[in-house]
Amino acid sequence: MNDGMARILQALHEADGSPCSGAQLSDTLGVSRAQVWKHVTSLRDRGYRIDGEPGGGYRLLGVPDRLFAEEIQRGLSTVWLGRTLHYFDEIDSTNRMALDLARSGAAHGTAVIAEGQMAGRGRLGRSFHSPPHENLYTSIVLRPELDTAQAPTLLLAAGVAVAEAIVAWLGDAGPVRIKWPNDVLLHGRKTSGILMELGAEEARVSHAILGIGVNLNVDPATFPDDFRERATSLAGFSGRTVDRAAFTRLLYSRLEDVLDAHARGGLAAVRSRFDAFFDMVGRSVKVHQIGDSVLEGTVLGLAESGALQIESSDGECVTVFAGDVSLSPPVVQSGGSRT
Repeated sequence: MNDGMARILQALHEADGSPCSGAQLSDTLGVSRAQVWKHVTSLRDRGYRIDGEPGGGYRLLGVPDRLFAEEIQRGLSTVWLGRTLHYFDEIDSTNRMALDLARSGAAHGTAVIAEGQMAGRGRLGRSFHSPPHENLYTSIVLRPELDTAQAPTLLLAAGVAVAEAIVAWLGDAGPVRIKWPNDVLLHGRKTSGILMELGAEEARVSHAILGIGVNLNVDPATFPDDFRERATSLAGFSGRTVDRAAFTRLLYSRLEDVLDAHARGGLAAVRSRFDAFFDMVGRSVKVHQIGDSVLEGTVLGLAESGALQIESSDGECVTVFAGDVSLSPPVVQSGGSRT
């Protein structure tokens, strides 16, 4: 969106439904009335509902369900996250674009957002199902002051932010859980995946790309067959359509808060918030690791490094730094309490 369109859109938003005359917009913005009309036409082409009658001025009646930077940043409460935001209707991967931006010197907090991804990526080289205009796909450039050994805790901190945003949106903390290391579950089904990619100079992180996908309005019935029984969306769970721009603002706010706390004190600073969503302790797991090895055991807890600690079937305590985790169902006592 060019500067003229953005300024007219801002004026129409500020009018809050009251008419703005072409002459008023022309004088305020210092452009001709013909240029005002061209900008309004372009905004309509982007999906904005703008009423305009001769002598009656222009009124903004509705905004499109699109994650335009102007809509995300309007009302955004963050200080540094998302203040520079690159929007794409379709892209191969938001992480790939954010990585290119980071290598070109993009500032801490620069965000990329896309309506759809042609080659969305998950952990361990998997593809990520990314239908257009229904969910949230965003990647953020971070430049943390961290050793590479501490970097994995950023992934856990991001999970806290996503979980808190979902709770704030749905108003019920009960069904939201974090599955180590990068999934957020809603009533046991995946609703968000998080991917982190690092750049390093010697033993220090030069940049981290944090990619977050959240299923918002997609119909779970449209998921691929092998994914349908394991995933859901906020709308599919609640029965209510999600205002995607408003949810994105909420997520960015939570993410900035959690990352600021992490920058001050590492994982320990957000550990209690993480533990509020972490119920894997005592549960049986299978961890598929690199090289096709499989570790089976019981989760003991989380190490200070963010690694998962597991008691193997032969009684050995094993520290797992990466892998694909399959969980057993949680144990439920007679009375319905979780153990």
